[in-house]
Amino acid sequence: MTTAVNYWIELKSVLAGQENFVIVNIGNEPYGNNNYQNWVTDTRNAIQALRNAGINNTIMVDAPNWGQDWSFTMRDNAPTIFNADPQRNLVFSIHMYGVYDTAAEVQSYIQSFVNRGLPLVIGEFGYMHTDGDPDEQAIVQYAKQYNIGLFGWSWSGNGGGVEYLDMVVNFDANRPTPWGTWFRANAIGTSMVNMGGSP
Repeated sequence: MTTAVNYWIELKSVLAGQENFVIVNIGNEPYGNNNYQNWVTDTRNAIQALRNAGINNTIMVDAPNWGQDWSFTMRDNAPTIFNADPQRNLVFSIHMYGVYDTAAEVQSYIQSFVNRGLPLVIGEFGYMHTDGDPDEQAIVQYAKQYNIGLFGWSWSGNGGGVEYLDMVVNFDANRPTPWGTWFRANAIGTSMVNMGGSP
């Protein structure tokens, strides 16, 4: 987290004046399943360091547990993290893969933030994954119902055995994959929807 914060601070001059267009995601999935208990303190410190450095963009924080928050560390500590930002200009990002394989799990997680008035985005989701089969239909349904943004992962270029998450073949918009075809048919039109990783 410290390395990521220093990176963003180095880009302060680039970020200045772009506050209406650029969200600073402190780090993509900075905590896996080890030492995730440090997420609260480290995230709070990172937010305060960015604000103290004069960065005024919206800040996005990814959940621990590779973004999936199965430990509910982000969910349960979200008010503390939100209040750590003196600007209250922060959004929480949950990544929904195998942990969210039922509609009830998807709705419960989203609703926990909505009920408390805390900003949430589904920062990544897919239609299958090595850790299980996410309920992509429920993810889109509840994102629409609760009017929160979501990013399908991802446009193209995946490797390491998760190439099935590519939405198009070789970055060619005219060659959609089954996942890309499904996403376009079911998710496009949702508020703030995007295909994650697209240029």
